[in-house]
Amino acid sequence: MAFAAAKDGTQIFFKDWGAGQPVVFSHGWPLIADAWDPQLKLMADNGFRAVAHDRRGGGRSDQPWMGNDLDTYADDLASVLENLDLHDAILVGHSTGGGEVTRYIGRHGSRRVAKVVLLGAIPPLMLRTEANPEGLPIEVFDEIRQGVLTDRSQYYKDLSAPFYGANREGSSVSQGTRDEFWLWSMTVGVKSAYDCVRAFSETDLTEDLKEFDIPTLIIHGDDDQIVPIVASAKKSSQLVKDVTFKVHSGAPHGLPMVPEFAERFNNDLLEFARA
Repeated sequence: MAFAAAKDGTQIFFKDWGAGQPVVFSHGWPLIADAWDPQLKLMADNGFRAVAHDRRGGGRSDQPWMGNDLDTYADDLASVLENLDLHDAILVGHSTGGGEVTRYIGRHGSRRVAKVVLLGAIPPLMLRTEANPEGLPIEVFDEIRQGVLTDRSQYYKDLSAPFYGANREGSSVSQGTRDEFWLWSMTVGVKSAYDCVRAFSETDLTEDLKEFDIPTLIIHGDDDQIVPIVASAKKSSQLVKDVTFKVHSGAPHGLPMVPEFAERFNNDLLEFARA
């Protein structure tokens, strides 16, 4: 297996498929790189080099006690890019991974980056504050933390329903897809999963978005029950300079893994990468 050493020595696992312009994927919470497998194969099949890593604390990466915050996640992403010496990369971030990519641009700039894709991403800020009344109340995130601490196995099984929109009438989401979500989530250490809730909910990425100086594609489902579009993509699209904003009608948070929505996302991703 392939690993990149983070600044603190943490070993970050990554997949590296295909050849060509690199497309680097950052996954959402509480998942791992495998959630991107269909898109990794898609891009590698179409002449790109597809890379995805397991965030620290989960999957095949180390599970350190410290560093479960967006600054460190962004630095870990930088370690992967530097280890592979990637240039002109297209960074693709889903959910918390979108926050990771955004903080990467804020901390490291776009020297190695050609384009960015933010999908169902958390920026600029998920938490409700006086300055961000569209956000979610702190109680929502307290409930997530409680679920992780008390019975994370059942919590993840339950979470898979709104994540994929399986709780909507007429949903085509299979039990296998929901089981896969549970399997990936259970590889994440409880400390990492718990700490990451604060990272994705309370980190203000407004100033990082203003640093974007490369073409950016923002995609969000208007039926996202995890990261509501009004406090995330709609605001981010107003802060990024060179942006294309696409709303996928009826799509849930985990839209790349739901067949009826994945095809449109895959087409948008390929079109943007080739442009």
